[in-house]
Amino acid sequence: MSSNLNISKTVTLLLIDVQKGFRNEEYWGGNRCTPNLEENITKLLTRFRQLSLPVIHVKHDSINPSSPLHPSNVGNEIEDYAQALSTNNEPVLHKSVNSAFIGTDLEKRLRQQGTSVLIIVGFTTNHCCETTARMAGNLGFNVLFVRDAIATFDRHFQGKTIKSDDVHFNTLANLNEEFATIVTTEEVIETIDKFQ
Repeated sequence: MSSNLNISKTVTLLLIDVQKGFRNEEYWGGNRCTPNLEENITKLLTRFRQLSLPVIHVKHDSINPSSPLHPSNVGNEIEDYAQALSTNNEPVLHKSVNSAFIGTDLEKRLRQQGTSVLIIVGFTTNHCCETTARMAGNLGFNVLFVRDAIATFDRHFQGKTIKSDDVHFNTLANLNEEFATIVTTEEVIETIDKFQ
């Protein structure tokens, strides 16, 4: 699959809500999927930095004081492994809704740097990552949704529990070939290495 990925030098890595508040799994529904998320995001960040490719971080500032992501809580902090490097000119954009395009200058930044391919990782699959991917697709970006560097939690509705793996898989199926191309970390790394 990786040999067919449409990745060019106009690629940007977008980290969405990689924040300490998501360690509180029970708050979000429990049973997080994608156990290798941290490792895979680290791999992608490392390779993008080695190749001097653009990286943008997005941070969720919840307006709900009881949320782990509220600015008054330690959970609002970006995870240590995903901290932005000012020396690499990695901006941190702040949002308070699901889409990383709303209330930020994300689209303007992407247009100015000539981005055509947007690679999405972070939290959560079916909320901010999905919403951002859908909007990016509608704005004309080629979106790559990295299935093993994005995670979600169980969902509870009308007395039923939908397992996180199922929520994750259903989101991937909904996005695939409509708003995004579903990829793995290794496929992204293998492909960007080819044009260096």
